[in-house]
Amino acid sequence: MTLREAKRKLENYCAYQERCHKEVIEKLKGMRMIPEAIDQIVTQLIEDNFLNEERFAKSFARGKFNIKKWGKNRIVNELKQRQISRYNITAALKEIDEETYIETLDTLAKKRLEQITETNLQKKRKKLADYLLYRGWESHLVYEKLRELIK
Repeated sequence: MTLREAKRKLENYCAYQERCHKEVIEKLKGMRMIPEAIDQIVTQLIEDNFLNEERFAKSFARGKFNIKKWGKNRIVNELKQRQISRYNITAALKEIDEETYIETLDTLAKKRLEQITETNLQKKRKKLADYLLYRGWESHLVYEKLRELIK
């Protein structure tokens, strides 16, 4: 595959949805491109604004919060796995409105509590806490919500 063909393919890949540098580099390695070609293509994609990590991080945070109802801890961990900088992670978290964040936690906790059939209060608390913590909600918010909902 020529450099031009690879670049065109990656432009389409990045235009389809926001990508981080790590995903693009892995895609190029999967296409068996040499390191020099990878560097050249990534540089060109950044210059042509197909690749922008801050835009990716903001889009990722908004999407995972709005669609999957993830908390900030999970979003931060996922962005770190994608080797996103601390600056871009901070910018991404600013995309989440604080009031909406708390409302979403409340809705999610109440909905999950209705689904838990456990009668033992301690086990019920643990199941709800585990669910919310797994989804990346901050522990102080989770335990505050537990005190509010399960008495």
